[in-house]
Amino acid sequence: MSAILLGILALPILAALALWAIPASIGDRLAAMYGSVISGLVLIGSLLLWPRSEGWFAYVPSQDQLLREGSRPLQAVTDVPWIPALGVRFHVAVDSISMPLIVLTALLTFVCCLYSLKITPRIGRTRSLIALLLVIEAGVIGAFSSMDLVLFFVCFEIVLIPMWLVIDIWGDDHDPVGRKRAANTFVLMTVLGSALMLLGFLLVYRQAGTFDLVQLTNSPVLGGHGVPLAAALLIAVGLAVKVPLWPLHIWLPDAHAKAPTVGSVLLAGVLLKLGTYGLIRILVPVLPDATATMAPYLAGFATVAIIAGSLACLAQTDVKRLIAYSSVGHMGFIVLGISTLSQAGLHGALFANIAHGIITGLLFFLAGAIKDRHDTSDLRTIGRALYARLPRIGGLLTFASLASLGLPGLAGFWGEMLVLLGAYRPADSLPRTTYLVFMVIAGLGTVLTAAYFLRLVRNLCQGDPAENPASAFAVDLSRIELITWAPLITLTVLLGVWPGLLLHQWGTL
Repeated sequence: MSAILLGILALPILAALALWAIPASIGDRLAAMYGSVISGLVLIGSLLLWPRSEGWFAYVPSQDQLLREGSRPLQAVTDVPWIPALGVRFHVAVDSISMPLIVLTALLTFVCCLYSLKITPRIGRTRSLIALLLVIEAGVIGAFSSMDLVLFFVCFEIVLIPMWLVIDIWGDDHDPVGRKRAANTFVLMTVLGSALMLLGFLLVYRQAGTFDLVQLTNSPVLGGHGVPLAAALLIAVGLAVKVPLWPLHIWLPDAHAKAPTVGSVLLAGVLLKLGTYGLIRILVPVLPDATATMAPYLAGFATVAIIAGSLACLAQTDVKRLIAYSSVGHMGFIVLGISTLSQAGLHGALFANIAHGIITGLLFFLAGAIKDRHDTSDLRTIGRALYARLPRIGGLLTFASLASLGLPGLAGFWGEMLVLLGAYRPADSLPRTTYLVFMVIAGLGTVLTAAYFLRLVRNLCQGDPAENPASAFAVDLSRIELITWAPLITLTVLLGVWPGLLLHQWGTL
Protein backbone atom coordinates (compact mmCIF):
# COMPACT_ATOMS: atom_id res chain seq x y z
CA MET A 1 0.00 0.00 0.00
CA SER A 2 2.89 2.40 0.64
CA ALA A 3 3.87 1.97 -3.03
CA ILE A 4 0.38 3.09 -4.07
CA LEU A 5 0.58 6.22 -1.92
CA LEU A 6 4.06 7.06 -3.25
CA GLY A 7 2.77 6.44 -6.75
CA ILE A 8 -0.15 8.85 -6.49
CA LEU A 9 2.21 11.46 -5.02
CA ALA A 10 4.85 11.13 -7.75
CA LEU A 11 2.68 10.48 -10.82
CA PRO A 12 1.09 13.96 -11.14
CA ILE A 13 4.46 15.72 -10.75
CA LEU A 14 6.21 13.49 -13.27
CA ALA A 15 3.26 13.76 -15.65
CA ALA A 16 3.28 17.56 -15.40
CA LEU A 17 7.00 17.68 -16.20
CA ALA A 18 6.50 15.34 -19.15
CA LEU A 19 3.63 17.47 -20.44
CA TRP A 20 5.78 20.62 -20.30
CA ALA A 21 8.46 18.75 -22.28
CA ILE A 22 6.04 18.22 -25.18
CA PRO A 23 5.98 20.97 -27.85
CA ALA A 24 3.16 23.42 -27.20
CA SER A 25 1.44 22.78 -30.53
CA ILE A 26 1.06 19.09 -29.70
CA GLY A 27 0.65 19.47 -25.95
CA ASP A 28 -2.30 21.86 -26.19
CA ARG A 29 -4.24 19.34 -28.31
CA LEU A 30 -3.50 16.36 -26.04
CA ALA A 31 -3.33 18.06 -22.63
CA ALA A 32 -6.93 17.59 -21.46
CA MET A 33 -7.05 13.91 -22.46
CA TYR A 34 -3.59 13.34 -20.99
CA GLY A 35 -4.58 15.06 -17.75
CA SER A 36 -7.79 13.03 -17.57
CA VAL A 37 -5.87 9.77 -17.88
CA ILE A 38 -3.26 10.74 -15.28
CA SER A 39 -5.77 12.13 -12.77
CA GLY A 40 -7.98 9.09 -13.42
CA LEU A 41 -5.09 6.81 -12.47
CA VAL A 42 -4.51 8.87 -9.31
CA LEU A 43 -8.21 8.53 -8.46
CA ILE A 44 -8.07 4.76 -8.94
CA GLY A 45 -4.94 4.59 -6.79
CA SER A 46 -6.57 6.59 -4.00
CA LEU A 47 -9.61 4.30 -4.06
CA LEU A 48 -7.35 1.25 -3.86
CA LEU A 49 -6.02 2.55 -0.57
CA TRP A 50 -9.51 2.66 0.93
CA PRO A 51 -10.95 -0.89 0.86
CA ARG A 52 -7.77 -2.47 2.19
CA SER A 53 -8.20 -0.60 5.47
CA GLU A 54 -10.94 -2.77 6.97
CA GLY A 55 -9.86 -1.71 10.44
CA TRP A 56 -11.20 1.79 9.83
CA PHE A 57 -14.75 0.51 9.54
CA ALA A 58 -14.57 -1.65 12.65
CA TYR A 59 -12.77 0.99 14.72
CA VAL A 60 -14.89 3.07 17.11
CA PRO A 61 -12.73 5.68 18.92
CA SER A 62 -13.71 7.51 22.05
CA GLN A 63 -13.59 11.32 22.23
CA ASP A 64 -10.08 11.34 23.71
CA GLN A 65 -8.85 8.78 21.20
CA LEU A 66 -10.11 10.89 18.31
CA LEU A 67 -7.79 13.67 19.45
CA ARG A 68 -4.68 11.48 19.57
CA GLU A 69 -2.88 10.54 16.39
CA GLY A 70 -1.44 7.37 17.86
CA SER A 71 -4.92 5.95 18.44
CA ARG A 72 -5.83 5.88 14.74
CA PRO A 73 -4.32 3.11 12.63
CA LEU A 74 -2.00 4.49 9.96
CA GLN A 75 -1.89 2.84 6.54
CA ALA A 76 0.58 2.98 3.63
CA VAL A 77 3.38 4.26 5.87
CA THR A 78 6.70 5.45 4.44
CA ASP A 79 9.13 6.87 7.00
CA VAL A 80 12.71 7.57 5.87
CA PRO A 81 15.27 10.30 6.70
CA TRP A 82 14.99 13.38 4.50
CA ILE A 83 17.09 16.14 6.14
CA PRO A 84 18.88 14.28 8.95
CA ALA A 85 20.72 17.35 10.24
CA LEU A 86 17.37 18.97 11.11
CA GLY A 87 15.58 15.81 12.12
CA VAL A 88 13.20 16.14 9.16
CA ARG A 89 11.82 12.89 7.75
CA PHE A 90 9.88 11.95 4.63
CA HIS A 91 7.04 10.47 6.65
CA VAL A 92 3.77 9.93 4.78
CA ALA A 93 0.76 7.79 5.63
CA VAL A 94 -3.04 7.84 5.47
CA ASP A 95 -5.75 7.22 8.02
CA SER A 96 -9.50 7.60 8.34
CA ILE A 97 -9.26 11.40 8.49
CA SER A 98 -6.97 12.00 5.52
CA MET A 99 -8.22 9.29 3.17
CA PRO A 100 -11.61 10.87 2.26
CA LEU A 101 -9.87 14.17 1.56
CA ILE A 102 -7.32 12.47 -0.69
CA VAL A 103 -10.12 10.79 -2.65
CA LEU A 104 -11.97 14.14 -2.88
CA THR A 105 -8.82 15.81 -4.24
CA ALA A 106 -8.31 13.09 -6.84
CA LEU A 107 -11.97 13.18 -7.87
CA LEU A 108 -12.17 16.95 -8.30
CA THR A 109 -8.90 17.07 -10.26
CA PHE A 110 -10.18 14.28 -12.51
CA VAL A 111 -13.50 16.01 -13.25
CA CYS A 112 -11.69 19.32 -13.88
CA CYS A 113 -9.51 17.62 -16.49
CA LEU A 114 -12.57 15.96 -18.04
CA TYR A 115 -14.32 19.33 -18.15
CA SER A 116 -11.33 20.76 -20.01
CA LEU A 117 -11.82 18.28 -22.86
CA LYS A 118 -14.45 20.59 -24.30
CA ILE A 119 -14.47 23.73 -22.18
CA THR A 120 -11.29 25.75 -21.67
CA PRO A 121 -10.55 29.44 -21.00
CA ARG A 122 -10.43 31.62 -24.09
CA ILE A 123 -6.74 32.32 -23.72
CA GLY A 124 -5.97 28.66 -24.45
CA ARG A 125 -2.54 27.35 -23.32
CA THR A 126 -4.24 24.17 -22.16
CA ARG A 127 -0.96 22.31 -21.77
CA SER A 128 0.26 24.60 -19.01
CA LEU A 129 -3.16 24.79 -17.33
CA ILE A 130 -3.46 21.00 -17.05
CA ALA A 131 0.14 20.66 -15.88
CA LEU A 132 -0.49 23.19 -13.10
CA LEU A 133 -3.66 21.35 -12.04
CA LEU A 134 -1.61 18.16 -11.71
CA VAL A 135 1.02 19.95 -9.61
CA ILE A 136 -1.75 21.28 -7.35
CA GLU A 137 -3.13 17.75 -7.00
CA ALA A 138 0.27 16.37 -5.97
CA GLY A 139 0.84 19.15 -3.43
CA VAL A 140 -2.56 18.77 -1.80
CA ILE A 141 -2.34 14.97 -1.57
CA GLY A 142 1.14 15.39 -0.13
CA ALA A 143 -0.17 17.76 2.55
CA PHE A 144 -3.02 15.40 3.45
CA SER A 145 -0.64 12.46 3.82
CA SER A 146 2.27 14.25 5.56
CA MET A 147 3.21 13.06 9.05
CA ASP A 148 6.08 15.54 9.43
CA LEU A 149 5.52 19.25 10.04
CA VAL A 150 8.20 20.41 7.61
CA LEU A 151 6.92 18.08 4.90
CA PHE A 152 3.40 19.37 5.52
CA PHE A 153 4.67 22.95 5.16
CA VAL A 154 6.51 22.16 1.90
CA CYS A 155 3.45 20.48 0.37
CA PHE A 156 1.25 23.30 1.70
CA GLU A 157 3.45 25.78 -0.17
CA ILE A 158 3.68 23.78 -3.41
CA VAL A 159 0.09 24.60 -4.34
CA LEU A 160 0.37 28.38 -3.93
CA ILE A 161 2.34 29.37 -7.04
CA PRO A 162 0.39 27.09 -9.42
CA MET A 163 -2.94 28.47 -8.17
CA TRP A 164 -1.59 32.02 -8.41
CA LEU A 165 -0.72 31.37 -12.07
CA VAL A 166 -4.08 29.74 -12.77
CA ILE A 167 -5.91 32.84 -11.52
CA ASP A 168 -3.53 35.35 -13.09
CA ILE A 169 -3.23 33.78 -16.56
CA TRP A 170 -6.54 31.98 -17.12
CA GLY A 171 -8.81 34.16 -14.98
CA ASP A 172 -11.53 36.58 -16.07
CA ASP A 173 -10.51 37.78 -19.53
CA HIS A 174 -12.79 40.83 -19.20
CA ASP A 175 -10.82 42.19 -16.24
CA PRO A 176 -7.06 41.55 -16.56
CA VAL A 177 -6.24 44.12 -13.89
CA GLY A 178 -8.75 42.61 -11.48
CA ARG A 179 -7.58 39.06 -11.97
CA LYS A 180 -3.95 40.07 -11.42
CA ARG A 181 -4.91 41.90 -8.24
CA ALA A 182 -6.92 38.89 -7.05
CA ALA A 183 -4.03 36.52 -7.77
CA ASN A 184 -1.51 38.75 -6.00
CA THR A 185 -3.76 39.18 -2.95
CA PHE A 186 -4.25 35.43 -2.79
CA VAL A 187 -0.57 34.60 -2.86
CA LEU A 188 0.51 37.40 -0.50
CA MET A 189 -2.12 36.56 2.12
CA THR A 190 -1.42 32.84 2.01
CA VAL A 191 2.35 33.30 2.11
CA LEU A 192 1.93 35.52 5.17
CA GLY A 193 -0.18 32.82 6.80
CA SER A 194 2.36 30.17 5.89
CA ALA A 195 5.18 32.20 7.44
CA LEU A 196 3.29 32.45 10.73
CA MET A 197 2.52 28.74 10.62
CA LEU A 198 6.19 27.92 10.06
CA LEU A 199 7.18 30.02 13.07
CA GLY A 200 4.70 28.01 15.11
CA PHE A 201 6.21 24.77 13.85
CA LEU A 202 9.68 25.96 14.87
CA LEU A 203 8.42 26.73 18.37
CA VAL A 204 6.98 23.22 18.55
CA TYR A 205 10.35 21.81 17.50
CA ARG A 206 12.14 23.97 20.07
CA GLN A 207 9.89 22.60 22.79
CA ALA A 208 9.61 18.95 21.71
CA GLY A 209 12.75 18.35 19.64
CA THR A 210 10.91 16.70 16.75
CA PHE A 211 8.76 17.52 13.73
CA ASP A 212 7.17 14.06 13.62
CA LEU A 213 3.40 14.25 14.10
CA VAL A 214 3.01 10.77 15.55
CA GLN A 215 5.57 11.53 18.26
CA LEU A 216 4.19 15.00 18.88
CA THR A 217 0.63 13.86 19.43
CA ASN A 218 1.79 11.50 22.16
CA SER A 219 4.34 13.90 23.70
CA PRO A 220 3.69 15.31 27.18
CA VAL A 221 6.25 18.05 26.47
CA LEU A 222 3.63 20.16 24.69
CA GLY A 223 1.16 20.36 27.56
CA GLY A 224 0.49 23.55 29.46
CA HIS A 225 0.87 27.11 28.15
CA GLY A 226 3.75 29.52 27.57
CA VAL A 227 5.63 28.42 24.45
CA PRO A 228 2.90 25.91 23.44
CA LEU A 229 0.28 28.68 23.56
CA ALA A 230 2.44 30.99 21.42
CA ALA A 231 2.99 28.16 18.94
CA ALA A 232 -0.74 27.38 18.87
CA LEU A 233 -1.61 31.04 18.19
CA LEU A 234 0.83 31.25 15.28
CA ILE A 235 -0.31 27.96 13.77
CA ALA A 236 -3.99 28.84 14.23
CA VAL A 237 -3.64 32.25 12.55
CA GLY A 238 -1.58 30.76 9.71
CA LEU A 239 -4.18 28.07 9.06
CA ALA A 240 -7.06 30.52 9.52
CA VAL A 241 -5.80 32.48 6.50
CA LYS A 242 -6.12 29.35 4.41
CA VAL A 243 -9.55 28.32 5.76
CA PRO A 244 -10.26 31.34 5.40
CA LEU A 245 -11.72 32.45 8.74
CA TRP A 246 -13.21 35.91 9.24
CA PRO A 247 -11.65 38.52 9.17
CA LEU A 248 -8.81 36.88 7.20
CA HIS A 249 -11.10 35.96 4.31
CA ILE A 250 -10.56 39.13 2.28
CA TRP A 251 -8.63 37.34 -0.49
CA LEU A 252 -11.31 34.72 -1.18
CA PRO A 253 -14.18 36.54 -2.99
CA ASP A 254 -11.97 38.17 -5.63
CA ALA A 255 -9.94 34.99 -6.12
CA HIS A 256 -13.11 33.00 -6.86
CA ALA A 257 -14.71 35.71 -8.95
CA LYS A 258 -11.67 36.08 -11.21
CA ALA A 259 -10.48 32.46 -11.37
CA PRO A 260 -11.44 30.18 -14.28
CA THR A 261 -14.07 27.56 -13.54
CA VAL A 262 -11.61 24.74 -12.83
CA GLY A 263 -9.57 27.07 -10.63
CA SER A 264 -12.63 27.97 -8.54
CA VAL A 265 -13.60 24.30 -8.21
CA LEU A 266 -10.18 23.27 -6.87
CA LEU A 267 -9.80 26.38 -4.74
CA ALA A 268 -13.12 25.83 -2.95
CA GLY A 269 -13.25 22.05 -3.07
CA VAL A 270 -9.65 21.26 -2.14
CA LEU A 271 -7.36 24.15 -1.16
CA LEU A 272 -9.61 25.55 1.56
CA LYS A 273 -9.57 22.10 3.18
CA LEU A 274 -5.85 22.43 3.88
CA GLY A 275 -6.62 24.97 6.59
CA THR A 276 -9.32 23.00 8.40
CA TYR A 277 -7.38 19.76 7.97
CA GLY A 278 -4.34 21.40 9.58
CA LEU A 279 -6.46 22.46 12.55
CA ILE A 280 -7.67 18.89 13.04
CA ARG A 281 -4.39 17.15 12.24
CA ILE A 282 -1.93 19.48 13.97
CA LEU A 283 -3.46 22.04 16.31
CA VAL A 284 -5.96 19.88 18.22
CA PRO A 285 -3.83 16.78 18.92
CA VAL A 286 -0.34 18.34 19.12
CA LEU A 287 -1.22 21.33 21.37
CA PRO A 288 -4.32 20.19 23.28
CA ASP A 289 -4.05 22.48 26.32
CA ALA A 290 -3.34 25.59 24.26
CA THR A 291 -6.11 24.65 21.83
CA ALA A 292 -8.60 24.31 24.70
CA THR A 293 -7.59 27.81 25.87
CA MET A 294 -8.09 29.28 22.39
CA ALA A 295 -11.19 27.25 21.47
CA PRO A 296 -13.86 29.75 22.64
CA TYR A 297 -12.14 32.53 20.69
CA LEU A 298 -11.94 30.36 17.57
CA ALA A 299 -15.61 29.56 18.02
CA GLY A 300 -16.41 33.26 18.29
CA PHE A 301 -14.62 34.11 15.06
CA ALA A 302 -16.25 31.11 13.37
CA THR A 303 -19.71 32.25 14.45
CA VAL A 304 -19.07 35.76 13.15
CA ALA A 305 -17.92 34.17 9.86
CA ILE A 306 -21.21 32.29 9.56
CA ILE A 307 -23.29 35.45 9.95
CA ALA A 308 -20.96 37.79 8.04
CA GLY A 309 -20.69 35.37 5.12
CA SER A 310 -24.46 34.98 4.93
CA LEU A 311 -25.14 38.72 5.09
CA ALA A 312 -22.52 39.33 2.40
CA CYS A 313 -24.26 36.76 0.19
CA LEU A 314 -27.55 38.63 0.49
CA ALA A 315 -25.84 41.72 -0.92
CA GLN A 316 -24.15 40.05 -3.92
CA THR A 317 -25.14 40.57 -7.54
CA ASP A 318 -22.49 38.19 -8.96
CA VAL A 319 -23.07 34.44 -8.90
CA LYS A 320 -19.44 33.47 -8.32
CA ARG A 321 -18.92 36.03 -5.56
CA LEU A 322 -22.10 34.82 -3.85
CA ILE A 323 -20.85 31.22 -3.86
CA ALA A 324 -17.45 32.44 -2.61
CA TYR A 325 -19.00 34.25 0.34
CA SER A 326 -21.14 31.18 1.06
CA SER A 327 -17.87 29.29 1.53
CA VAL A 328 -16.89 31.76 4.26
CA GLY A 329 -20.04 30.80 6.16
CA HIS A 330 -19.67 27.06 5.55
CA MET A 331 -16.04 27.05 6.61
CA GLY A 332 -17.13 28.96 9.72
CA PHE A 333 -19.37 26.00 10.58
CA ILE A 334 -16.42 23.64 10.19
CA VAL A 335 -14.17 25.72 12.47
CA LEU A 336 -17.00 25.96 15.02
CA GLY A 337 -17.22 22.17 15.02
CA ILE A 338 -13.47 21.82 15.53
CA SER A 339 -13.50 24.36 18.36
CA THR A 340 -16.05 22.34 20.36
CA LEU A 341 -13.36 19.64 20.86
CA SER A 342 -16.24 17.16 21.14
CA GLN A 343 -16.74 13.97 19.23
CA ALA A 344 -19.94 15.22 17.57
CA GLY A 345 -18.37 18.56 16.65
CA LEU A 346 -15.22 17.03 15.20
CA HIS A 347 -17.21 14.45 13.23
CA GLY A 348 -19.47 17.22 11.94
CA ALA A 349 -16.44 19.26 10.86
CA LEU A 350 -14.91 16.27 9.06
CA PHE A 351 -18.19 15.46 7.30
CA ALA A 352 -18.88 19.10 6.39
CA ASN A 353 -15.36 19.34 4.92
CA ILE A 354 -16.16 16.60 2.41
CA ALA A 355 -19.72 17.76 1.74
CA HIS A 356 -18.61 21.35 1.12
CA GLY A 357 -15.97 20.22 -1.37
CA ILE A 358 -18.50 18.20 -3.36
CA ILE A 359 -21.41 20.66 -3.28
CA THR A 360 -19.44 23.88 -3.76
CA GLY A 361 -17.42 22.26 -6.53
CA LEU A 362 -20.72 21.52 -8.30
CA LEU A 363 -21.96 25.08 -7.66
CA PHE A 364 -18.85 26.58 -9.25
CA PHE A 365 -19.18 24.28 -12.25
CA LEU A 366 -22.77 25.51 -12.67
CA ALA A 367 -21.73 29.14 -12.21
CA GLY A 368 -19.07 28.63 -14.87
CA ALA A 369 -21.61 27.10 -17.25
CA ILE A 370 -23.95 30.06 -16.76
CA LYS A 371 -21.09 32.51 -17.29
CA ASP A 372 -19.97 30.71 -20.47
CA ARG A 373 -23.46 31.04 -21.95
CA HIS A 374 -24.04 34.66 -20.98
CA ASP A 375 -20.45 35.94 -21.01
CA THR A 376 -20.99 37.28 -17.51
CA SER A 377 -21.81 36.10 -14.01
CA ASP A 378 -23.63 39.31 -13.06
CA LEU A 379 -27.20 38.50 -12.03
CA ARG A 380 -28.46 41.85 -13.29
CA THR A 381 -27.17 41.12 -16.79
CA ILE A 382 -28.10 37.44 -16.97
CA GLY A 383 -31.74 38.10 -16.18
CA ARG A 384 -34.29 35.62 -14.88
CA ALA A 385 -36.13 32.61 -16.30
CA LEU A 386 -33.24 30.14 -16.29
CA TYR A 387 -35.84 27.40 -15.91
CA ALA A 388 -37.36 28.38 -19.25
CA ARG A 389 -34.12 29.04 -21.15
CA LEU A 390 -31.78 26.43 -19.60
CA PRO A 391 -34.06 24.07 -17.67
CA ARG A 392 -31.52 21.36 -16.87
CA ILE A 393 -28.85 23.78 -15.68
CA GLY A 394 -31.48 25.72 -13.75
CA GLY A 395 -32.72 22.52 -12.12
CA LEU A 396 -29.20 21.48 -11.14
CA LEU A 397 -28.51 24.93 -9.72
CA THR A 398 -31.59 24.59 -7.53
CA PHE A 399 -30.51 21.10 -6.47
CA ALA A 400 -27.00 22.26 -5.53
CA SER A 401 -28.39 25.30 -3.71
CA LEU A 402 -30.72 23.12 -1.65
CA ALA A 403 -27.82 20.81 -0.82
CA SER A 404 -25.64 23.74 0.23
CA LEU A 405 -28.30 25.25 2.49
CA GLY A 406 -28.51 21.93 4.34
CA LEU A 407 -31.74 20.32 3.11
CA PRO A 408 -32.23 16.96 4.91
CA GLY A 409 -31.54 14.05 2.61
CA LEU A 410 -28.62 15.79 0.90
CA ALA A 411 -24.97 15.89 1.94
CA GLY A 412 -24.96 19.41 3.36
CA PHE A 413 -27.34 18.54 6.20
CA TRP A 414 -25.34 16.17 8.38
CA GLY A 415 -22.22 18.24 8.93
CA GLU A 416 -24.12 21.31 10.09
CA MET A 417 -26.42 19.26 12.32
CA LEU A 418 -23.50 17.54 14.05
CA VAL A 419 -21.65 20.84 14.47
CA LEU A 420 -24.69 22.36 16.19
CA LEU A 421 -24.94 19.25 18.36
CA GLY A 422 -21.26 19.63 19.25
CA ALA A 423 -21.86 23.27 20.21
CA TYR A 424 -24.75 22.14 22.39
CA ARG A 425 -22.47 19.70 24.20
CA PRO A 426 -18.86 20.91 23.89
CA ALA A 427 -15.92 19.32 25.66
CA ASP A 428 -16.13 19.41 29.45
CA SER A 429 -13.25 21.90 29.70
CA LEU A 430 -15.11 24.51 27.62
CA PRO A 431 -17.79 27.01 28.79
CA ARG A 432 -21.10 25.45 27.80
CA THR A 433 -23.15 28.64 28.16
CA THR A 434 -20.86 30.44 25.69
CA TYR A 435 -21.21 27.63 23.18
CA LEU A 436 -24.99 27.61 23.56
CA VAL A 437 -24.97 31.24 22.49
CA PHE A 438 -22.76 30.34 19.53
CA MET A 439 -25.14 27.49 18.67
CA VAL A 440 -28.14 29.82 18.58
CA ILE A 441 -26.32 32.38 16.42
CA ALA A 442 -25.06 29.63 14.08
CA GLY A 443 -28.63 28.34 13.85
CA LEU A 444 -29.66 31.81 12.70
CA GLY A 445 -26.90 31.50 10.10
CA THR A 446 -28.61 28.42 8.64
CA VAL A 447 -31.77 30.49 8.19
CA LEU A 448 -29.80 33.22 6.43
CA THR A 449 -28.13 30.58 4.24
CA ALA A 450 -31.54 29.36 3.14
CA ALA A 451 -32.59 32.95 2.49
CA TYR A 452 -29.74 33.85 0.15
CA PHE A 453 -29.81 30.60 -1.81
CA LEU A 454 -33.59 30.76 -2.27
CA ARG A 455 -33.18 34.39 -3.31
CA LEU A 456 -30.58 33.30 -5.85
CA VAL A 457 -32.93 30.67 -7.29
CA ARG A 458 -35.81 33.14 -7.44
CA ASN A 459 -33.78 35.92 -9.07
CA LEU A 460 -31.96 33.70 -11.55
CA CYS A 461 -34.30 30.85 -12.39
CA GLN A 462 -37.85 32.17 -12.17
CA GLY A 463 -39.39 34.79 -14.40
CA ASP A 464 -40.40 35.61 -17.96
CA PRO A 465 -37.85 34.43 -20.59
CA ALA A 466 -38.79 37.44 -22.71
CA GLU A 467 -36.90 39.59 -20.19
CA ASN A 468 -33.61 38.44 -21.72
CA PRO A 469 -34.26 37.21 -25.28
CA ALA A 470 -30.59 37.45 -26.33
CA SER A 471 -29.81 34.20 -24.53
CA ALA A 472 -33.08 32.45 -25.37
CA PHE A 473 -31.33 29.99 -27.66
CA ALA A 474 -28.36 29.21 -25.40
CA VAL A 475 -27.36 25.54 -25.38
CA ASP A 476 -28.58 23.70 -22.29
CA LEU A 477 -26.61 21.00 -20.46
CA SER A 478 -23.97 19.44 -22.73
CA ARG A 479 -22.82 15.84 -22.63
CA ILE A 480 -19.38 16.64 -21.22
CA GLU A 481 -20.96 18.74 -18.48
CA LEU A 482 -23.33 15.93 -17.55
CA ILE A 483 -20.48 13.41 -17.42
CA THR A 484 -18.31 15.80 -15.39
CA TRP A 485 -20.95 16.70 -12.84
CA ALA A 486 -22.56 13.26 -12.46
CA PRO A 487 -20.13 12.01 -9.74
CA LEU A 488 -20.69 15.16 -7.67
CA ILE A 489 -24.48 14.90 -7.99
CA THR A 490 -24.39 11.22 -7.06
CA LEU A 491 -22.20 11.79 -4.00
CA THR A 492 -24.39 14.67 -2.83
CA VAL A 493 -27.37 12.32 -2.73
CA LEU A 494 -25.44 9.27 -1.51
CA LEU A 495 -23.86 11.03 1.48
CA GLY A 496 -27.22 12.63 2.26
CA VAL A 497 -29.09 9.33 2.54
CA TRP A 498 -26.14 7.24 3.76
CA PRO A 499 -23.98 9.45 6.00
CA GLY A 500 -22.59 6.37 7.70
CA LEU A 501 -20.40 5.84 4.65
CA LEU A 502 -18.11 8.45 6.19
CA LEU A 503 -19.26 8.73 9.80
CA HIS A 504 -18.77 5.05 10.58
CA GLN A 505 -15.04 5.18 10.00
CA TRP A 506 -14.67 8.01 12.51
CA GLY A 507 -16.74 6.14 15.10
CA THR A 508 -20.48 5.90 15.78
CA LEU A 509 -22.04 8.84 17.59
